[in-house]
Amino acid sequence: MLMLIALVTMLCFLAIGTHVAVALGLVTTGLILFVAGVPTTVIAQTAFKSVNSYPLMAIPMFVLAGNLMMRGNIAELLIQLVGSVVQAVRGGLALTAMIASVFFAAVSGSSVGSAAAIGASTVGGLTKENYPPRFSAAIVAVGGTLGLMIPPSLGFILIGSIVGLPVDQLFIAGVLPGLMEACLLMAAVMFFSRKNGYGAQVQRANWGAFGRKLPSASAALMMPVLILGSIYTGFLTPTEVSAFAAAYAAILCLVVYRSVTLGGVWDVARDSLLQTTMIFAVVMGGSLIGFALARMGVSASLVQMVTAMDLSAWQFLIMANIILLILGMFLDGIAMIVLAAPLLFPIATHLGINPIHFAVIMVANVEIATLTPPIGLNLFVMGGITKQPVHEVARGVAPFYGVRLVGLALITFIPAISLTLVN
Repeated sequence: MLMLIALVTMLCFLAIGTHVAVALGLVTTGLILFVAGVPTTVIAQTAFKSVNSYPLMAIPMFVLAGNLMMRGNIAELLIQLVGSVVQAVRGGLALTAMIASVFFAAVSGSSVGSAAAIGASTVGGLTKENYPPRFSAAIVAVGGTLGLMIPPSLGFILIGSIVGLPVDQLFIAGVLPGLMEACLLMAAVMFFSRKNGYGAQVQRANWGAFGRKLPSASAALMMPVLILGSIYTGFLTPTEVSAFAAAYAAILCLVVYRSVTLGGVWDVARDSLLQTTMIFAVVMGGSLIGFALARMGVSASLVQMVTAMDLSAWQFLIMANIILLILGMFLDGIAMIVLAAPLLFPIATHLGINPIHFAVIMVANVEIATLTPPIGLNLFVMGGITKQPVHEVARGVAPFYGVRLVGLALITFIPAISLTLVN
């Protein structure tokens, strides 16, 4: 009963516009003080301990790297390079936008950052080539979600710090699922473009232009290779890679392409700091929830309840996916992770589900949440870029929901997709 009251109270806070971190903090502090009888100092210590984490230090650096690449118009360079070849197929520019999303996913680790970078560079061109505005917004919004699965993923960093899983193994586990999702989305983009006659007339691949643009783009193309290679070989830890990525992005923008001034770097660093502060505030609120649930014995009670229900692993996975999809309608991805991870991971482990596999499943649900009204952040980002109402962007995304659900089902019931590289 108390948990139900706490949940309703938090939803009321969110409904009146309270930031999710503040809502989490207020509700859980009340629970801890008046139910669990914990001293106030323990609340402060728990909140501080949650962000005083070495793996979490990767978040500000990856956010900075992604913002620098976005500010430096690297997306435009990549789109011109890929577009010179992909124009030979129907829906070439839309397919180019999806390929560019994969690149930015391997740089920023952020769904919103990827969507904003690719959207700013492609929406105008998509409109000129006879793509409907809401379809243009939809393919960028959907492609941006790959930033949550393909490493370096901020979602994996959060899950690893909350439940104690090695972040480097989570990163490796996300490679194949992310590429599989990208292939599914590319196939869907080509299908919808051909079916509806979207895009300009098919042209011959311009390999000459590709060869001329490749040398200038090679420095940017090396960035995801260096990031993933350093993690996969174990040469650098994810936190060390994040610092390397930020420094490499700064060198690209300041020295190689000269697309950002020193003043611009300062502005990007300030904005990245504000974004990181919001993320850490939600993590602090979520840590208090985890502490309150453990203190009240809720997690242990849930494990006992599932045991009594005699659920098999696959039945629990279906139930967990449904719960996460529903949560995704009302919470952003960070709040989903910090709320659901402390509750669901003990049950998954008890049922013998590989925790790394379950982490990938959770991130796949978070990807879908960024596209789900009324909270889906990518919908708002693309609505702002394309000057369309959010509900129009959501209508454009609707045909892709089936594709995302197919990807979620494959990730859920074929663990090898997530675990092959890890093993």
